[in-house]
Amino acid sequence: MLRDRKHIRLRNFDYASEGWYFVTICTQNREFYFGEINDQHMVLTGIGEIARQLWTEIPAHFPMAELGEFVVMPNHVHGIIGIHHRRDVACRTDVACNIPTTKNQYMASISPKPGTLSAMIRSYKSAVTKRCHDNHISNFGWQSRFHDHIIRNQEEFDRIERYIMENTANWETDKFFV
Repeated sequence: MLRDRKHIRLRNFDYASEGWYFVTICTQNREFYFGEINDQHMVLTGIGEIARQLWTEIPAHFPMAELGEFVVMPNHVHGIIGIHHRRDVACRTDVACNIPTTKNQYMASISPKPGTLSAMIRSYKSAVTKRCHDNHISNFGWQSRFHDHIIRNQEEFDRIERYIMENTANWETDKFFV
């Protein structure tokens, strides 16, 4: 039952608030859809290239988003996303900044709120899946959730950034290596 699902987000935290977030998104069953590590370098498949390209486009769809370091691995994506509210960024209709209508109130109540980290990740996962299906790649899928960590200070940011940059070199000891 849905109400029995474990909450993996920090309760009572506003995931639209300014700050930096470390995100890990895994493929369904941790399948190696994105490519392979060859001599400590990631060699992307077509799906991996789609995942890389669409990650770089996140700020075009979410103007409050800033990307830090990221890497596409064989079965997951690691990335740092910053949320920064700037006065010069107007709400855009293509990122669902509008208030939900009564008709859609239920769906709005269970959907990620506009401008949140969850909304960004949901949009990214959906875009990758759609691009795969548009290219007749039907066997691709994502794990239903994603992992996040709120980066609390510069020391954490630097440590996570280093982890991402060294991820391909440390692949065989990575917890996502299956």
